[in-house]
Amino acid sequence: MGYGHWDDTAYRAAKTYRAGRGIDDFGYTAQMRDQPYSSWKAHPDLDPFGAGTRECRDSADHGNSLPIAVLFDVTGSMGQVPIIMQDKLGKLHGLLRSKGYAEDPQLLFGAIGDADTDRVPLQIGQFESDNRMDEQLRDILLEGGGGGQKSESYELAAYFMATHIVTDAWEKRRKRGYLFLIGDELNKSKLASRHIRAVIGDHVRTDVSVESVYRELAERWHIYYILPKQSNYYDDPEIAAHWRTLLGQNFVKLDDPAAVCELIALTIGLEENRVDLDTGLADLRDIGSVREASAVGKALGGDGAGMKALPGGSS
Repeated sequence: MGYGHWDDTAYRAAKTYRAGRGIDDFGYTAQMRDQPYSSWKAHPDLDPFGAGTRECRDSADHGNSLPIAVLFDVTGSMGQVPIIMQDKLGKLHGLLRSKGYAEDPQLLFGAIGDADTDRVPLQIGQFESDNRMDEQLRDILLEGGGGGQKSESYELAAYFMATHIVTDAWEKRRKRGYLFLIGDELNKSKLASRHIRAVIGDHVRTDVSVESVYRELAERWHIYYILPKQSNYYDDPEIAAHWRTLLGQNFVKLDDPAAVCELIALTIGLEENRVDLDTGLADLRDIGSVREASAVGKALGGDGAGMKALPGGSS
């Protein structure tokens, strides 16, 4: 995967076409909702069971591939975030490329639910450089479930990303990719081996500590957890303490969910040492994201939100 180039004109034309004919942007979700819940399943292109590896490779088109993975919690009210992302995907890609934040970004989208209660607790797409990234995003099933116990299966997604992803960025250049987890709850207390077997298909027989999963993941990924102001847990001190223990300053609170694309783009630009915070916020205002620039500035600049200005340049 990862061949070709993003065409913003085609992206906008497709959105206009669907809107004019009453076609849901998330057509696979609409398709599943016409069926009994017991038959719901992940789209074949996003099913992690027996998936082997997802690859982010260099190509003639993209010789310096940078893996970027965005995994959404799609339980409850969090299901609005991928809808926001799909609506602004062109803006995200435009910031990464036109502003020079990333030379050859390849994006993977996925979704996280609850492995104890949901039909589809994990969905993982492919790394793409062209308009197929929009297609895979729209194929995510917005199940809207969750177990109601203040935790979702983020640790299961972290395990997949740590063990089933191969990137040329790491293998050739020892350069870490970017993983953004977007949600509002805790990890499970442990990574249950039965969840690994049932959802991913790996023959793991013992449970794994959450801390060890994230330690292994951090060897090859810059990991960020974004908490949008979209649930009762936004100001929950337990949520903040949990994720800060795992990720330190890379736990980020975002008071405007509509700014998630801008936050992701600018975070990468800062970490890649391609832009400073003030210039990045000016870039956002230049493309019309004035309100979003305010939210991103607050998220990255402090006010107890988590990250301060990122150091940039680390591999």
